[in-house]
Amino acid sequence: MASQTPGTPQAPDGPDGGGSVRVDSWIWAVRLVKTRSAGAAACKGGHVKVNGTSVKPAHALRIGDEVRVRRPGDRERLVKVTRLIRKRVGAPVAAEAYVDNSPPPPPREAIAPVPVRDRGTGRPTKRDRRELERLRATFDQDKSSPGAG
Repeated sequence: MASQTPGTPQAPDGPDGGGSVRVDSWIWAVRLVKTRSAGAAACKGGHVKVNGTSVKPAHALRIGDEVRVRRPGDRERLVKVTRLIRKRVGAPVAAEAYVDNSPPPPPREAIAPVPVRDRGTGRPTKRDRRELERLRATFDQDKSSPGAG
């Protein structure tokens, strides 16, 4: 067994010499998800795709694969595997394990404004709610018109 310096991830060994790692473990190790169980849940929910195909948590990931991870409330991450790691490592080392091809986040203007109510005014009345719906409908209509954007 070769000696290894502390902090460097161990290169996985596989039957074909190239090695492979479970996809849920890899997306956790490179910090695309917070926990390995969250990575497994994302795979089971169809939020993780490898080379365009939804995969199970135990799918064997190889160097050169394209991984697409979609998290609720977050933008989609599209990364290409450059290094296989099994254990969670520091952020700088994790960033070397993939090439980030994610699309840039949408500009702040494209995000719909959240209506603000004064503190302590309670729940909106039926009239307030209808006015908010009318406002949202006009905002959505303006956004989808051909001249907008």
